[in-house]
Amino acid sequence: MTLTHFDASGQAHMVDVSDKAETVREAVATGCVIMTASTLKLAHAGAAKGDVLGVARLAGIMGAKRTADLIPLCHPLPISKVALDLVPDPTLPGVRVTATVRTTGRTGVEMEALTAVTTACLTVYDMLKAAEKSMQITDIHLLRKEGGKSGLYEAQA
Repeated sequence: MTLTHFDASGQAHMVDVSDKAETVREAVATGCVIMTASTLKLAHAGAAKGDVLGVARLAGIMGAKRTADLIPLCHPLPISKVALDLVPDPTLPGVRVTATVRTTGRTGVEMEALTAVTTACLTVYDMLKAAEKSMQITDIHLLRKEGGKSGLYEAQA
């Protein structure tokens, strides 16, 4: 397996995507913030700082749009869609975050979807840390990606 972000001498470089065809590309990522049931009630009802899940949703959108500023070898992309679902889940207990990112371009949006989830999870933590510092951000991973030369990828359940 060849790692595309390294040249023949092992030096890191940005992958040249100029010869790739522009296609519709979409990625879906997920992650969780695990917390106590009492903290989850605050997240769901709105804590003293306001709408926790709404702020985290906006942060996730902003994170997706800034991915190339954060990950050194990512290409800046014209993102056409970023959608985040933040769902309180009493079985964790915690919040499940799912991000869907879409573009038409020469490279995929997996990193943008993962960054959206991570940013949203960090924001949930930030908004609720006064109530609970022991929250855990877990299970951030790519669920699905489609488009481009490698086609469809779906994580095993």
